[in-house]
Amino acid sequence: MKITVLGAGAWGTALARMLAMQNHQVTLWDFFPETVEAIRRTQRNERYLPGIELPPNLRAEADAAKAVAGAELVVVASVSKGFRNATKVMGAFDGIAVSVTKGIECETDLTMSDILKENAPRARIVAMSGPTLAMEVAKGIPTAIVAASTDAVAAQTVQTLFHGPAFRVYTSADITGVELGGALKNVIAIGAGICDGLGFGDNSKAALITRALAEIRRLGLARGAQAETFMGLSGLGDLMVTCFSKLSRNRGFGERLGKGEKAEAIVASMIAVAEGYPTARSAYELARKLNVVTPIIDEVHAALYEGKDARQALKDLTARGSKAED
Repeated sequence: MKITVLGAGAWGTALARMLAMQNHQVTLWDFFPETVEAIRRTQRNERYLPGIELPPNLRAEADAAKAVAGAELVVVASVSKGFRNATKVMGAFDGIAVSVTKGIECETDLTMSDILKENAPRARIVAMSGPTLAMEVAKGIPTAIVAASTDAVAAQTVQTLFHGPAFRVYTSADITGVELGGALKNVIAIGAGICDGLGFGDNSKAALITRALAEIRRLGLARGAQAETFMGLSGLGDLMVTCFSKLSRNRGFGERLGKGEKAEAIVASMIAVAEGYPTARSAYELARKLNVVTPIIDEVHAALYEGKDARQALKDLTARGSKAED
């Protein structure tokens, strides 16, 4: 199959490599010409996946329109902030469009598949999410993921296409739940990293993650998702790996915040985007609009955007009034 991947960050490159190794004709586009040139010259993407060789049938392209032209399937792995711009060339695309980006557009509260509906109205849209650290996928370490769509045939096509010995793909009809689980867990991972930065223990992190899952579920239900989705790979599974892994950019972001660094300085120093940073603002605004109680998201937002001391933010969580577990 002729496949294009939009976005040559770690995740986009890892997926492009995996698909190329399955003998598909893969084109990898990126916004930054220097990234494209480096891949062409070395057949590697050392900036995001150091030490990982890319197959010879993986071609890098700097022109988005050329990259999409003739493709049967497009995988969009752009950062959420650039997702709308990256997909503006897909107006005439009528194949399967797969979003693997985890975020919520702040100005509109739209998920990435919602943006695809606007920019690629003829496409059959699938969202794919789960516990998938890019470097581990690139190294062939086993994992599982969910392909979600209201189009069952499109989801099954993606399942068959991506499924491999170390990459198990499930399907779901709950595209809203799958996308929200993937987006919101990044915000919680920043909170988990704050726990690490403050020197808290595993009890603290486990409690935070468990209560955060209830919070994510509440917000998801208000947005029209199914409750059981959040107990699956795109919910609990992704939440766990992102909150605990040393490879997690969002957890690492929170750890630095917990150690006293300022959010703006951390953002400026990072090679790749920690999606939890912009998503914290989106999630906070979405919760306000839907009238959903989200204390953990609120405190992460306060630490990131209101200058609140990270230790005080977590203390304020434990000082909340007692209640029954939900």
